Amino acid sequence: MRDATRVIRAGLPKGSQGDPFLPGPTFAATYHAAGDPASVPHTYGRFHNPTWTHFEQALSELEGGPTIVFASGMAAVSAIFGAVLRQGDVVVMPSDSYYTGRVLANGYFAQMGVQVRAALTAGNAQLAQLNGAKLLWLESPSNPGLEVCDIAALAEAAHNVGALVAVDNTTPTVLGQRPLALGADFSVASDTKALTGHSDLLMGHVAVHDPAWADRIRLWRTQIGAIPGPMEVWLAHRSLATLELRLTRQCHNALAIAQFLARRSEVTSLRYPGLPDDPAYFVAAQQMQRYGPVLSFVLKDRTAAENFLSACQLVHEATSFGSIHTTAERRARWGGDAIPEGFIRLSAGCEDVDDLIADLAQALDAAH
Repeated sequence: MRDATRVIRAGLPKGSQGDPFLPGPTFAATYHAAGDPASVPHTYGRFHNPTWTHFEQALSELEGGPTIVFASGMAAVSAIFGAVLRQGDVVVMPSDSYYTGRVLANGYFAQMGVQVRAALTAGNAQLAQLNGAKLLWLESPSNPGLEVCDIAALAEAAHNVGALVAVDNTTPTVLGQRPLALGADFSVASDTKALTGHSDLLMGHVAVHDPAWADRIRLWRTQIGAIPGPMEVWLAHRSLATLELRLTRQCHNALAIAQFLARRSEVTSLRYPGLPDDPAYFVAAQQMQRYGPVLSFVLKDRTAAENFLSACQLVHEATSFGSIHTTAERRARWGGDAIPEGFIRLSAGCEDVDDLIADLAQALDAAH
């Protein structure tokens, strides 16, 4: 089946006369559970929920491996760190990956005795840091700089030295890139972003190649309590059905916007992996099916960037990305990333692309 069919059918139970296609959310903290707990499919709301089961089955079908859902993307990231890393272990991370993930590794886990090594995403620079590593963490394209690494090559090198490999796949989603098929042991994503795409819930997931790791990740979720609410999971499953439609429009819009910005003299350091002249294009084209909704560029300085964002009428100034709404922000306002003050991260939504380009043009003119 093709993607548009797969996302609509994924995780749906076999049809039963008079039942809905997707059962409604199950709101339960406790269930009828007499006798031996092993014989009861659901016993307690922190352990399992049938609404989770349907959505996890859907993601498992798309990811190509068992999947566990979490209350947020960072809860999913934390689960991999917590299940894999122990005192004395080494984790190799991109120095330009998602900031909060780096803060977690360099803070809590470093304090617990985990050694963190960092190298840039571009040029597969993490290869030089792999000896003795327990976990290689990748993010491709990186957030916010949109650098790309060769996931298959890095995964092979990591496995050769006995390291596990996790890929943060938030930006492209599973329809844009399939880390498990490229050799990763873990595929992790913040489903708050493009996977659910409506800016109305927090969610994350971990998909694994080896089912034994699914048991360990699930145990972490149970013991830490990083569980999603059934209503949020049901909304996420409902939203998943339109992922292919949304992502197709978003990627089309992102490429058109990038091509427009490339013609503007005030725009520098434009990055979008789907542009043939982007430094990441060759590698991205080998491992990505879609290039994602996110692009970045730099304006002259902080003032120019802030004036541009203020002048936009169809672009919401907001953090996060992947929504049906086009959003942008001056990313340096948060700190933590080695980027210029005029750096803009823009996430293309599903609006008419001609309207978006017209709005961006007038905003760039007004920012002078």
